[in-house]
Amino acid sequence: MRRRRVGSSGLEVSRIGLGTMTWGADTETEDATAQLTAFVDAGGTLVETSDGYGDGAAQSVLGEVLAQSVPRDDVVIAGRGTMPGGPLGDGPARGALLSGLDAALDRLGTDHIDLWQLPAFDATVPLEETLSAVQIAVMSGKARYAGLVAPKGWELATVAERGKALGSITVPVSAQVEYSLISRDVEQELLPAAAHHGIGLLAWAPLGRGVLTGKYVDGTPADSRAASANLASYVEARRNERSSRIVQAVLTAADGLGTSPLAVALAWVRDRPGVAAAIVGARDAAQLAASVATEAVTLPLEIRAALDDVSRGG
Repeated sequence: MRRRRVGSSGLEVSRIGLGTMTWGADTETEDATAQLTAFVDAGGTLVETSDGYGDGAAQSVLGEVLAQSVPRDDVVIAGRGTMPGGPLGDGPARGALLSGLDAALDRLGTDHIDLWQLPAFDATVPLEETLSAVQIAVMSGKARYAGLVAPKGWELATVAERGKALGSITVPVSAQVEYSLISRDVEQELLPAAAHHGIGLLAWAPLGRGVLTGKYVDGTPADSRAASANLASYVEARRNERSSRIVQAVLTAADGLGTSPLAVALAWVRDRPGVAAAIVGARDAAQLAASVATEAVTLPLEIRAALDDVSRGG
């Protein structure tokens, strides 16, 4: 699997990342082990996790897999922090951030997170305080780089500028955002801001939360995420008339190229300007293999143009 630099930083990741949102809930440790082992064997390095996935369960499962089956040094962990409330405060307060980071490291069984990803902005907490937590984490070695989760364009630019004023280690190198043929609103402001500041995008839900695979054209399969009590509303938010038109275009492109709808949708996002990696989740190792196989797919310019036209404005 090919690798890319994240923005203008020195951090390098596989251009397809493995998400762990369902680990500890719909994905048990045995299946998670099979997924991560297959992913690393294929050359994948980027693994995305969050303390918000199953209230930390996903991180605990990942830590168990790393302790027993996959060497820690083989992966780049991108860990999101959600900062639950408590005596140290809520939101991106320094105490909450650093306490949450320590708890995440304990669950993961590691002494550092490669990419520590934080919420972009909270008007109730001084931005300098949040950035000082980043400075402490990086200087202590508990985090190698920092990034933002779901920032608006102006938030990304503001954090980047304030970070530069405080020192280069507090400047975010990444922004993790939802980005797919169905969800393209980040192209309006966020992508230009990221390009200007040398910040790379980690695109989550590149398959439109599964909708772009075409699996929901004729209903809701019993083994799909939309049939899961945990994820039904997450998928349903992307099922509408507009997305149906886009799915049909993806199906047509896949048929013409002799590949899968998944490959078409994933390759489109993976190769968009500014994207460092597209993060995919999987039910099992077999489903993950289909995403990894997309590595060999490059969309012709005319196909990309047609998909751009049918999906524009979302």
